[in-house]
Amino acid sequence: METERCHEQEQVEVVGKAFVDHYYNLFDNDRSSLASLYQPTSMLTFEGQKIVGTGDISCKLNSLPFGNSKHTISTIDSQPSAYGGGIVVFVSGSLQLPGEEHQLRFSQMFHLIPTQDGSFFVQNDFFRLNYG
Repeated sequence: METERCHEQEQVEVVGKAFVDHYYNLFDNDRSSLASLYQPTSMLTFEGQKIVGTGDISCKLNSLPFGNSKHTISTIDSQPSAYGGGIVVFVSGSLQLPGEEHQLRFSQMFHLIPTQDGSFFVQNDFFRLNYG
C-alpha cells in the first residue's frame, strides 16, 4: 500500500512538472494556444479578477498588456486532489517582461482534471504577483 502511494505521488509529480513546462512554454511563445487547456466550466482568478469559461479566460490572457514574456520556474508542488485522478499544482517563479529591468515574482495554482482521452484540463487557475 505504501509503495503504491509513493508510485502515485511520483506520477502526480511527473504530470505536474510536464503540465507546468507545457503551460509556460505556450504562455511565453504561443499564448493564444492556452485556450486548449481550459473548458467551458474552467475558472481563472487573475490578481483577484474572477473569469469563467474558455473564451473569457483566453480573452483575458491574450489581452495582457505585454507581448513576449519569459517565465522562470522556482518551485513546483503537486498533490492528488479528492476529485478522481485530479491534480493540484502550485507554482512559484519569476516573470521577465519586455523592457523591464527587474523580474516580477509570481505564484500560480492549477487544479487539473483528467479528460476521457487521457489528458488533463485546467478547472481552476489562480494567479498572483508577489510584491514586497
